[in-house]
Amino acid sequence: MADALIAGAAMTRFGKFPSSTIRSLAEEAVAEALRDAGIGPEAVQMAFFSNATAGILTGQEMIRGQVALRHTGLLGIPIVNVENACASASTAFHLACMAVRSGDVDVAIAVGSEKLTHEDRQRSFAAIGTAVDMLQLEELKERMRASQPVAAVAAGASPGVVQAEAVDGNRSFFMDIYASMTRAYMERSGASVRDLAEVAVKSHRNAALNPKAQFRTEVSVEEVLASREISPPLTLLMCSPIGDGAAAVVVCSEEYARRHGGAAVRVRACALVSGTDRSPGEPGAVERAAERAYADAGLGPEDLDVAEVHDAAAPAELICYEELGLCAAGEGPQLLSSGTTALGGRLPVNPSGGLLSKGHPIGATGCGQLVEIVDQLRGRCGARQVEGARVALAENGGGFLGTDAAAMVVTILSS
Repeated sequence: MADALIAGAAMTRFGKFPSSTIRSLAEEAVAEALRDAGIGPEAVQMAFFSNATAGILTGQEMIRGQVALRHTGLLGIPIVNVENACASASTAFHLACMAVRSGDVDVAIAVGSEKLTHEDRQRSFAAIGTAVDMLQLEELKERMRASQPVAAVAAGASPGVVQAEAVDGNRSFFMDIYASMTRAYMERSGASVRDLAEVAVKSHRNAALNPKAQFRTEVSVEEVLASREISPPLTLLMCSPIGDGAAAVVVCSEEYARRHGGAAVRVRACALVSGTDRSPGEPGAVERAAERAYADAGLGPEDLDVAEVHDAAAPAELICYEELGLCAAGEGPQLLSSGTTALGGRLPVNPSGGLLSKGHPIGATGCGQLVEIVDQLRGRCGARQVEGARVALAENGGGFLGTDAAAMVVTILSS
């Protein structure tokens, strides 16, 4: 099978943009990615467009890609619409790589665009909350209620109250899922609430160096801990924000890159898996996708120079350290406190600021991660540049299925 390379990558700034649309954001990202690749839209033979929530938030349930890309010059080629919750854009990238590697096309583009902000925030939360098995929603809510921490009850909350508020729509139901996962992780690893706050502090510190990030102000541990409680033990600054944005990645064959020149980045692996109804102790989607990606790339976690991971909530970064094999089980907090994953450390994680601070416009997030690691491998990240970066990994999960992520993509790139 032929190799796939990344010829161009670009993203809009992530944030809240009332006057923007999914289409205007996509147009900006596509134009910049094509310019980065040094090609025009006529060179692209296939497009994969990702978006997760437009059906609910704008009513554009079908043909989202054809509508969003209408004025980009890409109409006429095959446009494939992709939805895999928060892993939509990395899934689109996976398909673009498959199209190129199969030899069917020389150039494909993956585009992710999302507009999560809405005048009615409950509609945004409701849209995000559909990334679970809706046929078993009540069962899942009951499980979240049952996992409510003893501390919250001791503080005066009746069992079920905290989760019931989320169900009523004043925040993302997914933060209750993350909170439940966090409590289980804290119990088995010994991680403290302060460890979770340190993750948020690191992400905000990195995002302050990223002009495309949604939040660019550093915060202290005390500020993270004092911010509004979302779902115990998660506070507001431990949770990724609602936001808008788009990102695009141009994938080409090795032969095309040779004929047209340019500083292409090699796709060493792009593994997509779905979650399973796993039994306790069985590997989850992250571990299975990572194992496949490392095998395809012929590389291991010890070869990585930089990584972007799916930190929709702060504890997810610590859990990913372990599931990606960056450290042993239960040693995530120690890896963080050692400084290894900070800028200047041996393996910086989320130098962009991650989902927590760079932002998390769901359908654009996966391509946004890839833009960051492409820029790192090309040495164009300015103050947040990881010196000497040659091998990079991105991990992007989507949805929740039983006890596992519903979709998971692990990508490894090299310069």
